[in-house]
Amino acid sequence: MSGFREAIIDTDAMTHNIRHLARIVKVDHIIAVVKADGYGHGAVPAARAALAGGADWLATADLDEALALRDAGITAPLLCWLHAPDTDFRPARERGIDIGVSSLNQLNAVMDAGGDTQAQVHLKLETGLSRNGIDAAEWQATFARAAELEREGHIHVRGIFSHLSNTSDADDLAAATEFAAGVRLAEENGLRPELVHLAATAAAIRLPQTRFNTVRIGIGLYGLSPFDDADSSDLGLVPAMTLRASVAAVRRVPAGKGVSYSYTYRTTEESTLALVPLGYADGIPRQASSAGPVTIGGQRHTVAGRIAMDQFVVDVGNSATAPGDDVVIFGDPSTGVPSATEWANAAGTINYEVVTRIGARVPRVYRTNS
Repeated sequence: MSGFREAIIDTDAMTHNIRHLARIVKVDHIIAVVKADGYGHGAVPAARAALAGGADWLATADLDEALALRDAGITAPLLCWLHAPDTDFRPARERGIDIGVSSLNQLNAVMDAGGDTQAQVHLKLETGLSRNGIDAAEWQATFARAAELEREGHIHVRGIFSHLSNTSDADDLAAATEFAAGVRLAEENGLRPELVHLAATAAAIRLPQTRFNTVRIGIGLYGLSPFDDADSSDLGLVPAMTLRASVAAVRRVPAGKGVSYSYTYRTTEESTLALVPLGYADGIPRQASSAGPVTIGGQRHTVAGRIAMDQFVVDVGNSATAPGDDVVIFGDPSTGVPSATEWANAAGTINYEVVTRIGARVPRVYRTNS
C-alpha cells in the first residue's frame, strides 16, 4: 500500500449503484445528491459517476456547491435548495442552476435577483419534517404568485418537492398524501412542474407510492444502506469508499499496560500494540473508542482505548504485525473488511455521518475498473 492514510473511492461502484436503483424505481428522473462533497467521496467524481449510471439530474444543498460543479465543467441539470436569507440568486440564474424555493419571500428574492435568464425553480413544500419548506397555510399564495411570475416570463416552476422523515411507513405515507394534495393545488393554480419528487433512497426502494415521477438518490449512490434491517449486499449496492492506512509503529508491551488517553484500556496479557495514523481530526469518531473494528493484515481487531486527534491504537495480541502493514478501517464488507455501518453502530450514529466526516487530510484516490 502506498498511502500513509487514504480513502479509496471506487467510481464504478457509484455508477453501478445508480444503474441498479434505476432498475428498481422505474421513474422518469433520477436526481443524484452530491452535497457535502459527495458525502465525503468527492462531489465532482461522484457526479460524473452518477451521470454515467443514468442519473439525469444532480443536487446539492448550497449554491456554492452547485457552482463548484459548474466550475468543474459539469453541465447536467442541477438543483440546490438550502439558502441563507441574503443569498444572491443571480449566479444560479446565470449558470443554469435550479433553485429550491422554501417560502414566498424566497420566491420574491429569486425574482428580485434579476439576471438575463429565466429563473428555474422547484417549490419545496413542508409536509411534516418541520424544516425548510413552504408551510401549508402559504401554499395558495405562493402558488398563485409563482403562476403570475411564470406567466410574465420571469420564472419557470420546473419542480415541486418535499422530504420524508423515515419515521415509519405510516408517517411517510401520510406525508406523501399531504404532498400529493399540494401538487394538486399547484396544478389548480396553473403550474405544471416537470419533476415531482419526494422520495430519497429509503422510500424510493421500499415505498413505491412516494416515487411520483422523480426520486433523489443520496446514500444509495455511495453504496450504503439507509435501513437498520438490511445491509448493502441485501440491497444490491456496493460501498464506494474504503478507508485505509498503514501501521505507523508497533510496540510489544507487558500485561497491565495502559493505552492512550485516560488508560480506559489496559492490556490483559503481554501483547503487541499497533499505531494507526488516523484520528478524530480525520473523521474517525471518538465515540467508537475501544469499539471500532479494523482489519490489519487481513485479521480483524478492535480499537484499544481512546481515539485521539491524529491516531488510535489496536491491540493485535500475538499477531505478526509490522510498520507498513495494511489497515482497513472500513470498506465493502463482502470483501471481509468492516463496514461503515459497523463503525456507525460502534459510535452510536449512522453510516451517512461516518463517510461524510472523513476529513480533507485524508487523500481521496479514485479507482475504476474500466
